[in-house]
Amino acid sequence: METLSSRQVYANRWMTLREDRIRRTDGSDGVYGVVDKPDYALVIPLDGDKLQLVEQFRYPLGIRRWEFPQGTAPDRAELPPAELAARELREETGLSAGSLVELGLLDVAPGLASQRGRVFLATDLTDGEPEPEPEEQDMRTAWFDRAQVERMIADGEITDAQSVAAYTLLLLWERRNTP
Repeated sequence: METLSSRQVYANRWMTLREDRIRRTDGSDGVYGVVDKPDYALVIPLDGDKLQLVEQFRYPLGIRRWEFPQGTAPDRAELPPAELAARELREETGLSAGSLVELGLLDVAPGLASQRGRVFLATDLTDGEPEPEPEEQDMRTAWFDRAQVERMIADGEITDAQSVAAYTLLLLWERRNTP
């Protein structure tokens, strides 16, 4: 596939929308709308058998929902993924991790967005005060045991695709790293 032209349709601090005119491998022309967003970090805080989730209002959906701490830093797009993960964990939960292990990479919506995310496991946790961004002022956090998290996923209480996929990465990592 060949990109013939690209034009920015919309931009704000958090994202840009572009329209690309393309030529397919069969020679026909087409168009792609692409959302460009900075890469994100998602953190799974684990303390024994407990996982910490955050609940916040997600404006595009119009609902509050539980998910793992996650986010981007548009003003610091070059921040190494582990630093971004530590920053998001501290901002959203107040926690600091003594150990931060990368579990894998996720593509958010590869049919329409360029954004990718790194998933981290945070352990050896120390409490602190959250440092929420203005959009996160109504965020709350809570600890859940694994059975609760799995029930919440099965019952549709946790619907964030990144959080569900991250939990799967955790289970696979544990399977590979447990004797």
